Amino acid sequence: MSETILKHASKTAITLIAFAVVFTALLAFIFQITKLPIEKSEAAARLSLFRQIVPQAMHNNDLLKDTVTIAPSDLLGNKQHTIANRARINNQPAAVIIEAIAHDGYSGDIKLLIAIKADGSISGVRVLSHKETPGLGDYIDIAKDDWIKLFDNESLLKTADSAWKVKKDNGKFDYMAGATITPRAVVKAVHKALQYFEANKQALFA
Repeated sequence: MSETILKHASKTAITLIAFAVVFTALLAFIFQITKLPIEKSEAAARLSLFRQIVPQAMHNNDLLKDTVTIAPSDLLGNKQHTIANRARINNQPAAVIIEAIAHDGYSGDIKLLIAIKADGSISGVRVLSHKETPGLGDYIDIAKDDWIKLFDNESLLKTADSAWKVKKDNGKFDYMAGATITPRAVVKAVHKALQYFEANKQALFA
């Protein structure tokens, strides 16, 4: 009786192991054949976003391959290392695309992508992710409104530090009535990103 049970248990165990091996191999195979298409799709989406803030005419290098690692910085709000992408014209610095996080949004973090030209002026800003209130604070998203384009061509030289605020705070930047916290956080984050760029320009383009 016990021998029969033991044989049955052994067969069951072997069957389960075989299924596990086959299933694992199948998952590995699926991962390998889908990995490259997924990576290509993600790269295409990121490049499409880059082109919104760094037009093709501004560079002739591969934005996805010309990168530099950025350590955590209070000015950028990144708590982990991030990757910056660099634009060049004939190997000469043209712009750098960096990520910044505004931790003081109305509903949480606002993640930004900021392209800064070699001369310190902004080529463009886009919101990567946010949790702001739909129909109120989400106008920072280019898909909802053109507000984010207010930063185009802005720089530390063009606008004094004291003016990097929304108009309600005696600053330069417009905002939507009833939604002050969101643009206030974005303006502050973009300003700090420009400060980071000025302090680290040589390292960013090294």
